[in-house]
Amino acid sequence: MSKIAINTNNAPSAIGTYSQAIVSGELVFISGQIPFDPQNNAKVEGDRAAQVRRTFQNLANVAESSGSSLDNCLKLTIFLLDLKDFDMINTIMKDFFSEPYPARSVVEVKSLPKSVPLEVDAILALSRK
Repeated sequence: MSKIAINTNNAPSAIGTYSQAIVSGELVFISGQIPFDPQNNAKVEGDRAAQVRRTFQNLANVAESSGSSLDNCLKLTIFLLDLKDFDMINTIMKDFFSEPYPARSVVEVKSLPKSVPLEVDAILALSRK
């Protein structure tokens, strides 16, 4: 089994012992992305919608660096501090994903790293050239 680590400056640096993404075979496994600005590795300030958009943009940037894109997303897992954000996330996702939408789980959690309101991880297929 091959395992290739992906690292890009266009997404926040890992804050632990993990890679931003791993490519194995025809799949890309993207670690949880949070609303951090990749330029300063700090939490994005502002409203929740801005934080959600930054999180999905980070996910898109890692996907692109891996040789794929969110168009090839198979599965998302979204961890939220508050399920009240569910409808807003559905609306914002339409800016990043098109039909057929990926399979998805949304889970409300008690806390997340760095006190962020959400974290999103993904599994993608590699793009075919």
